[in-house]
Amino acid sequence: MMPAAGRTYWLTEPCRIRREDNSVRIERPDGSPVRIPITDIRDLVTFDHIDINTSAMALLSRHGVTVHVLDHYGNHAGHFAPAESMASASAVRRQVELTGEPEQRLAVARSLVSATAHNIRWALETTHLNPALATLEATLPHCTTSDEAMGQEGNFRRTAWATLDTHLPPWLRLNGRTRRPPTNAGNAFISYLNALVYARVLTALRATPLHPAIGFLHADTDRRRNTLALDLAEPFKPLFAERLLKRAAAQKTLTKNDFETDVASASLSTQGRKKVSALMREELATTIYHRALKRKVTYEELIHLEALKIVRLCLEGTPYKPFRPWW
Repeated sequence: MMPAAGRTYWLTEPCRIRREDNSVRIERPDGSPVRIPITDIRDLVTFDHIDINTSAMALLSRHGVTVHVLDHYGNHAGHFAPAESMASASAVRRQVELTGEPEQRLAVARSLVSATAHNIRWALETTHLNPALATLEATLPHCTTSDEAMGQEGNFRRTAWATLDTHLPPWLRLNGRTRRPPTNAGNAFISYLNALVYARVLTALRATPLHPAIGFLHADTDRRRNTLALDLAEPFKPLFAERLLKRAAAQKTLTKNDFETDVASASLSTQGRKKVSALMREELATTIYHRALKRKVTYEELIHLEALKIVRLCLEGTPYKPFRPWW
């Protein structure tokens, strides 16, 4: 079960965060404050400048609230994490042992790459990616390192992004994936959504006995970030980023005014950030029937359930099967 306490609040405009008794007071630019009981907050996602004092931070920390910070270009710039963690010594020891076993680690890495590729094809709803997917599946068993597996994933993704461009208007096309900073509107959208998925996964992992920095696929390629969060974000990114970009283009939800563009850089405007956060909130609240649990679950809960799969891998030896849509 996903933790029931609290929900995510999305701060898309500059604001001040202060403590008021056992509530958080968010002071918006228009001067109208919003007061939220601390027990109602699971985490905060900030898209813009925030001013927060130590009193508010202490309250957030005491109640286990994480604050995610996205920079101007939609990158996950960092997060404020509570002092106390749910991580347990026994789970983390086993996590370290598993990631230190080359065969076990590579098996998880390959499965993540395969699932991500299948999820991209599902998100784009096209058979044009079948040849590239077949090539990836034939090559993955011969990859002897996670770097090689990620290289094959990169080849597949380039084909997928080119396919995605055929569904987008010219001004929204990726024309190749660019980051830090994104060079056009399409890349800015993808960067923001990917950062939000990473934030959701990181919040889910902090509710488990695992350590989010001990991963399988990204362990050698990104040593400064929480590599397990990067790993588990991979199969979910297509569900939100590529899929929502394609949908927004088809429904003409986005306009050029939702982006701020400069020479070789682009980012979401304030209006664009509000649209993106609304799209993400709606999608996270979408429910589907879970065949194993025999009840409806939200997309948000699917992310939490994915983190629990790694817990079962570490503590029970249950093989890890990454998320793939079944609907």
